[in-house]
Amino acid sequence: MTGTAPLVDKFGRTITYLRISVTDRCDLRCTYCMAEDMTFLPRQEVLSFEEIDRLASRFVARGVDKLRLTGGEPLVRRDIAGLVERLGRHLKTGKLRELTLTTNGNQLEKHAEALARAGVRRINVSLDTLNPDQFRKITRLGDIDRVLAGLEAARRAGLSVKINTVALRGQNEDELIDMMCWAHERAFDITYIETMPMGEIDGQRSDSYLPISVVRSRMEEQFTLSPLAMTTGGPARYVRVTETGGRVGFITPLTHNFCEGCNRVRLTAKGMLYMCLGQEDSLDLRAVLRSGASDADLDRALDEAMERKPKGHDFVIERGRSHPSVPRHMSVTGG
Repeated sequence: MTGTAPLVDKFGRTITYLRISVTDRCDLRCTYCMAEDMTFLPRQEVLSFEEIDRLASRFVARGVDKLRLTGGEPLVRRDIAGLVERLGRHLKTGKLRELTLTTNGNQLEKHAEALARAGVRRINVSLDTLNPDQFRKITRLGDIDRVLAGLEAARRAGLSVKINTVALRGQNEDELIDMMCWAHERAFDITYIETMPMGEIDGQRSDSYLPISVVRSRMEEQFTLSPLAMTTGGPARYVRVTETGGRVGFITPLTHNFCEGCNRVRLTAKGMLYMCLGQEDSLDLRAVLRSGASDADLDRALDEAMERKPKGHDFVIERGRSHPSVPRHMSVTGG
């Protein structure tokens, strides 16, 4: 199918959500995400903003109504607000329901107002600890005061904020509940995420892997959690905390995968379309685009991708297993 037909995979799942990695570069080196010494893409291999716009617009024409910009760290890409403004035209037509962004917050203070002006209403900020020393240890390069200043700038700009926190055994597990209280005091939602076995890192992921089921059980010892039917289009399952009034999400790719309702695909900065975060099969849309493709050619490529989208991922973290389930780093496909 071409034109304006919805994107439906062979399992009957309609794709309405595209995550776009605008760069594989990042200004931090979080221990569970990257090795300390990383090699990034040559700039000529990265999609231009014009190419990203062309591909995103084709997805929107085919029924995708949510775009999320990711990285690496998207705010290190020069003139990122210009891309957001360009994509924001689809919000004005009503074809796009939401344009959002995931960031580590390090550059947020100087970009928050521009993002809001361009049409972003909600952002996810990755933050795994409120302890300055632990923050530096986890991120290797980070200064938590910059992130906190960015969060305050986001609030001033009117952006809704959700904190994304990776649960790490022996590193931040003793402050996860305190982080929830801190977030809810500021009207931020918070989502806890299991570490994912993607890309080679320094050390063993099994040493820091903490099941979200453990985090939830500990919360239930102190708080009343009421399941919510809400969804933001992603894999999180949400609860309301009676005592704080705030919302908490749980993303459990290992202990309880979320594949049966998957509605998303991911476009890398290099133009590779991954139909599943946890599988290696991909389609080279950059090659299609740079061959002089028409909209019909792009539509045929997207239809092929739908036929190749797998039923689910194969994430596994096991003690003694040295190789990740997926060799590419999370920064390649985006969070």
